[in-house]
Amino acid sequence: MQGASFPRLRLVMMRGCPILEQLQLEEALLRADQGNWCLINQGSPPAIVMGISGKPELLINQPLFQNRPVPLIRRFSGGGTVFVDEHTYFVTLICNRQEVNVSCCPQRILNWTAELYRSAFPVGFHLMENDYVLGDKKFGGNAQYLSKDRWLHHTSLLWDYNPAHMEYLLFPPKTPRYRGQRNHREFLCRLCDHHADKKLLETKLVQALARFFIIEEVPLAHAATALRRPHRKAACMV
Repeated sequence: MQGASFPRLRLVMMRGCPILEQLQLEEALLRADQGNWCLINQGSPPAIVMGISGKPELLINQPLFQNRPVPLIRRFSGGGTVFVDEHTYFVTLICNRQEVNVSCCPQRILNWTAELYRSAFPVGFHLMENDYVLGDKKFGGNAQYLSKDRWLHHTSLLWDYNPAHMEYLLFPPKTPRYRGQRNHREFLCRLCDHHADKKLLETKLVQALARFFIIEEVPLAHAATALRRPHRKAACMV
């Protein structure tokens, strides 16, 4: 698809941005800006990220966490608990519902983003419940925030993962039905097994976005001006 009628999207490419700083920027762009944005980030230092209502005692291996602490962060949105590190690839879309013609409905956003990303991911990719999967194995988890006229869709993609890091996460009280009782090794898969390198994945993601948007790549400093505007701030360290 091509044409001047496409909505404009400001794209920010980041390297090594800590996930808390990314979440704070997402919140500022959602609440204190009116544009359509995409943030792509890789190389975040290790951290655990919970949804806004997450309870550490139910989600995190406390003896391991106390022995080898890592930053514990609460998103301003919902979603599950994840351990992120330099192998996690983040893609966040912040959009005006009328411009992209996607209403502020969780399932409609999920369906639309799955179609958007389809060309970027390997054969066998599909949406299962709230996750991006290959076959029946998860490689992408999603979190959303919806307002009256704007929505945010935050995705954590597993380029690779360290099994030792997954030991920080308890089997959650609520899980997708398709997971069953599978542990992390049985439940997860890695994009590095399907793409030659991260640069190829990044290229395919940008090409996928270009099928739906007129893209304007802007520097991080330009997006960060939103941080100085008054807005509600909920993303934080725990």
